[in-house]
Parts: sequence; structure tokens; C-alpha cells
Amino acid sequence: MPMATRCLAMALVLVGTAVAAAQSGRTINVQETMQIEEQPGRETSSEDENLPAIYRRQVVFFRTTEAPGTIVIHTADRFLYVVQGNNHAIRYGIGVGRDGFQWEGLLRITRKSEWPDWTPPPEMIQRQPYLPRWMAGGPGNPLGARALYLGNTVYRIHGTNLPQTIGQSISSGCFRLANSEIIDLYERIPIGTKVIVKQAPGV
Repeated sequence: MPMATRCLAMALVLVGTAVAAAQSGRTINVQETMQIEEQPGRETSSEDENLPAIYRRQVVFFRTTEAPGTIVIHTADRFLYVVQGNNHAIRYGIGVGRDGFQWEGLLRITRKSEWPDWTPPPEMIQRQPYLPRWMAGGPGNPLGARALYLGNTVYRIHGTNLPQTIGQSISSGCFRLANSEIIDLYERIPIGTKVIVKQAPGV
């Protein structure tokens, strides 16, 4: 089924549900009807990339014993830090996994890719059967401009074609940055970089 047809079908389902809800006198929340994790084919504009100030890349005070170059991710705060030494780090705003898809651990960057192709895992296809089974890299690809692969897992630090989701918990466990931010991070981070994922800053 062509992408345009799939999108139209999705819209009709949502409209039909909303009409039924209105007739019954019940308000409808789109999120309770269909969890939209990804929107393949959607391309971002420069306005989309204009993040709230708190989620823009910036140097911040960051107390840690980790070596410079280490990535530390605080999922609860929606921030990714690249340790710079002298109790400072470069901080990036990120989108994280939604409830039930968050995790913590220690991994390393095992691969890097520019404009990566996307193959949604079977679990995602089951939740969103309208998704393509494979999509070539490009501006409309949900993985965005760059991807850093974490160990031998299915998880990545990657860009996004939905930068408005930065600061939200909506993914299936990956960490997403605006494309301009992931490009900057990609240039700084070599393969082999240590990545520490924490649920809370104090853990």
C-alpha cells in the first residue's frame, strides 16, 4: 500500500473514532486511540529544528569521575551528556523510550552511520502495521541524519524527522536528537566510546 494511502487510512480511522466519541458525548484523546511512534516520510523544516532553549546543545556544569569523551544519558531528565573534564559536559536534549521501554546499562558505540536505512523491528510492526518494512535513509527517515549503534543491541542514538518529540518519552528505547544535534554529536564521538545509561541522575 502506498504511503499516502496508508496515511489517509490512518486519518479516516481517527476521524471515525472521533465522530463516534462525539456522538456518545465522550471526549477523545488521539493518543489513546493510536500511539504514533514514528511518521516515516515526514520531512522537517528549519522551524521544527528550533528547539526550546533547555534542550539546545550547551556546555553545563556536570560532576562526574568518568573520562572525557564518555557519554552519560539521564533518561529521567531527557539529557545526553558528553563529558569534557573539569566538571563540565556538553549537554543535548533527547527523546527517550516511553514507559515500559526505558532501560539502563553500560554499552559502547560499535558502529556509526550517515543517513541510515531503517528496518522497524517486528514488535514495532505489530504495534503499527502501517509502517514500511524497510526505508532508505533520507530526510523523511525516522532515524534522521546520523545513527550511533549501541553494542549488539537494537538500540541507537539517532536523529529524527520529528524534532518536536525531543524532551518526550515516546520511542521504543532508542535515544533521539534533532538532526542538527546528532550531526554535531556524530562528529565528536568515535567508535568504541563508552555510553552509560541511567534512569535517574543520582543512580
